Amino acid sequence: MAGTTASERSDRTGEQRVGPLIITEDERLLDDLLRLCAAADALPEVAHGLPPRKEGWEAAPLVIVGDDCASRLRGAGRRTGVILAGRDADHPEVWRQAVAIGAERVLALPEGERWLVDRIADAVEGVGPPALTVGVIGGRGGAGASTLAGALAVTAARTGRHTMLVDGDPLGGGLDVLLGGEKEKGLRWPAFAESRGRVASGALAESLPQLHSLRVLSWDRGAEVAIPPPAMRAVMAAARRRGGVVVVDLPRRVDAAVAEALAQVDLVLLLVPTELRAVAAAQRVATEVRKVLRDLRVVARAAPGRHGHGLPPDEVARLMELPLAGELPWEPGLLADLSRGVPPGAQVRGPLARFCAGFWGRATASGGVGHTGGTESGPVAASGEDVQGGGRS
Repeated sequence: MAGTTASERSDRTGEQRVGPLIITEDERLLDDLLRLCAAADALPEVAHGLPPRKEGWEAAPLVIVGDDCASRLRGAGRRTGVILAGRDADHPEVWRQAVAIGAERVLALPEGERWLVDRIADAVEGVGPPALTVGVIGGRGGAGASTLAGALAVTAARTGRHTMLVDGDPLGGGLDVLLGGEKEKGLRWPAFAESRGRVASGALAESLPQLHSLRVLSWDRGAEVAIPPPAMRAVMAAARRRGGVVVVDLPRRVDAAVAEALAQVDLVLLLVPTELRAVAAAQRVATEVRKVLRDLRVVARAAPGRHGHGLPPDEVARLMELPLAGELPWEPGLLADLSRGVPPGAQVRGPLARFCAGFWGRATASGGVGHTGGTESGPVAASGEDVQGGGRS
């Protein structure tokens, strides 16, 4: 019989995560399922019927049953996460078997392979609420968007949330430099340039530098200055699946990669200095962003020593025709702190940290914000269908 048991493979694949229980005697089907488990970086257990230990059936994160063995499981206890797989998902007997064993889905191969790889990875990683994902864009050059993005991430991490800061601006100089961690070990964007499909969220986080209790995906100082759109899609999807908070520092020009990032954020904060020229520049940025994202909000950034000069925040929001997320006062000494390697938002009583704490407090109190973008993959059509009382939904 093709394939091996989990115990036989564990010596060679100690890095893999414990995967699903596969129940089949169909060698061709088993070879396909083992290949899909490998694609999901999961180490399966293989059986020809019910495992000898009840715990094996109940504890597996997912059970994939071949249609050749489904009849042997009629006495098994009901559990969630059972998939019935085979070559002919339209045969009436297959659907009767699915109902009998309490399968949540009937899957035809090879059509449903992509869906199954994602389902295996979800089961192994554990699926929780997606990360609250916030983008930050400057209304004009020098508005301080990277500083605000860094402060939002530092503030979120200080509360104990899983936090990831993503540098979406290849020409920004690197957020690791902003946080004083340019020498820290870990992967930068060029290492993910060839990423496609699904990236494991846990592996992504562990591969990145950890600075100030958060994970940072930054640019290095090399010559590469482009993020391929598929890589942005894959990495952002993995970051969201990890849960917690993701903050993305975005450039003002919306290219294909930025559009992929915007498709996966919940909201964007547009940082606009309280100057008429800055408002004029920010209106152009807003026009491009709103082609991709509906939830765009203004943060009015006060100039140093304003003392009544400049536009009131409400007026900035009115001119922009966008909701006002708040006013960010000028913080004396911020530039000096940054030059000494003090990360933005580290001064807990400073205006920047207070603004960020207030923002996260409102987001938490309202239960977060609704995600309006897409994800890394669309639904599988007829190749993977839910079982609802014996029929197909």
